[in-house]
Amino acid sequence: MDGIDYSLFSGFRLLDVIDIILVAIIIYYIYSLIRGTIAVNILIGVALFYGVYIVVKQMHMRLLTEIFGGFISVGSIALIVVFQQEIRRFLLHVGKNISMKRKKVFWSFLGNKKAIQKDLTEDLRPIVEACRSMSRTRTGALLVFSKYFDEEYYQSSGEYIDAHISKRLIESIFHKNSPLHDGALVIVDFKIMTASCVLPLSDSEDLPLQFGLRHRAAIGVTEISDAIAVIVSEETGEISFAKDGNVNMNVSPEELEQLLKDEL
Repeated sequence: MDGIDYSLFSGFRLLDVIDIILVAIIIYYIYSLIRGTIAVNILIGVALFYGVYIVVKQMHMRLLTEIFGGFISVGSIALIVVFQQEIRRFLLHVGKNISMKRKKVFWSFLGNKKAIQKDLTEDLRPIVEACRSMSRTRTGALLVFSKYFDEEYYQSSGEYIDAHISKRLIESIFHKNSPLHDGALVIVDFKIMTASCVLPLSDSEDLPLQFGLRHRAAIGVTEISDAIAVIVSEETGEISFAKDGNVNMNVSPEELEQLLKDEL
């Protein structure tokens, strides 16, 4: 009577709605990972390429259809190669979220939470105090906290140290006359593993112009791994905290301690 053909919706199930919602969530999550990077431009180029292929196929332009079809037939492999960093980052995010939930359940069954927090405070004190001191003297520094030590990744570009953390050791490494002050200090399980590490720079196009190599390296390493990073600016003495490719600027030593507690 109202002119609407309800037969179109007769085969629509609740699972179809859930299916559409889950696909939308995955697409949004992937877009949030590649937003502001060069990968967005590549994805637009791929979409245009596929659009042209559909047009020439509908117009029965056989030669162009064969050429474009040949590229599309190996498109999945090409996309894996082109978007390998984004795929790696996506899988790291998924694995990290599952790991964090598992650890929360584990520690909830374990005993005294206050004792655990106290131990963390003792372990973090020399790091926080070193950052406070370097911020006061405007000594540039980059500290990376990794959950595991990838020898091929970190040791190949830095000096292997494997030393216990101390405020004086961190300050001496980043002293302007130290041969190890350039590059990153990598900390694993509250031990200094390597210094003067060369890290990959972020290729994000949305980074502020005032970001130097330390900030770009901190963002780069947190984009491709589950590491976190702390930066002390040589120009301003400002402390920053990087995680998942995002940076918290102008962090106080007290806020830094809490952020590290939450992550470590």
